Amino acid sequence: MKLEAAWLRDFGKRYTGAWCSQNAASVAAFFELNGSLSVNGAPNVGRGAITKVVQEFMTAFPDLQLVMDDILVQGERAVYQWTFIGTNTGPGGTGHRVRFSGYEEWKFGEDGLIAESQGHFDEADYQRQIEGSADA
Repeated sequence: MKLEAAWLRDFGKRYTGAWCSQNAASVAAFFELNGSLSVNGAPNVGRGAITKVVQEFMTAFPDLQLVMDDILVQGERAVYQWTFIGTNTGPGGTGHRVRFSGYEEWKFGEDGLIAESQGHFDEADYQRQIEGSADA
């Protein structure tokens, strides 16, 4: 599938909206049935597993907002750059507000859905903010 900038930007906006919807299944719908999403680690394969990991973020951060910072075409892949904002008020939460940025590298299938997403963010910075340390 050839990635076109206008199509990709629209896809990214709709994906961002799904994250902000508090409906994890709507995020998973952007992935192929056996697509994968990794977040700083092992891949979550299949829409059920993707729904589960997304729901964990949505539960931990009921006021979750995701902002699309940019989206770029890099060869056969796309890079979706984002900023995550929310307050950790879910069950067992710390009550601290976080704001951190990261990106996902997307590989698309022929059907125009994400076949593979490799997500990355600074986990140490995230942990400092969750714990509310003075240098956050």
